[in-house]
Amino acid sequence: MTSVAILPDRTEAPRDPRAPMVYVVDDDASIREALELLIRSAGWQPETFASAAAFLDRARSDAPACVILDVSLPDLDGLALQRRIASERRALPVIFVTGHGDVPTSVEAMKGGAIEFLTKPFNPSAMRAALDDALARSREALRERETLRELAARYASLTAREREVMALVVSGHLNKQVGAALAISEITVKAHRGKVMRKMQARSFAELVQFADRLGRS
Repeated sequence: MTSVAILPDRTEAPRDPRAPMVYVVDDDASIREALELLIRSAGWQPETFASAAAFLDRARSDAPACVILDVSLPDLDGLALQRRIASERRALPVIFVTGHGDVPTSVEAMKGGAIEFLTKPFNPSAMRAALDDALARSREALRERETLRELAARYASLTAREREVMALVVSGHLNKQVGAALAISEITVKAHRGKVMRKMQARSFAELVQFADRLGRS
């Protein structure tokens, strides 16, 4: 009987779209490989890029994520890329790595919101701690973004009159004052106010004020 060798299945398991992602943007292949191994060993999903352009072309994910950036990149320097991320991808914290760090650069990076600024060769424990912190912040930012989406949808369900009533009420006006401002009766104001509370799913007036404040800052 002829024996048949059974080769191991090398097919990679499909990615869990909810699993935390760690993007690495560094033009040094050895650094990318080292970081990829570290990220996988911690149970996260790595994705590496040799340039800022390649990273920016990558489709966005709704999973918790962060990015490890080299300060010196061939097309767009790390600090410039950090500013792009801060304006376009707020739920994506940044960790910097560099082979020739200096104080002014590190200060600018931290002022820009970087989680950590590590010099090469970096300490693996320090990197893992920074990644833990970054991913925790990403989760919180994603939760906040989802909350704001829900609040915006609730607000969109209000009629134009209900929005007028809500704006006046949360700014501290009494029902009588709201009625006078909108030329409607106090009873009508109360009716609109009740609908606003129900549609916004506010459990109290204080919570309605908080919702309005969060929508105003979004």
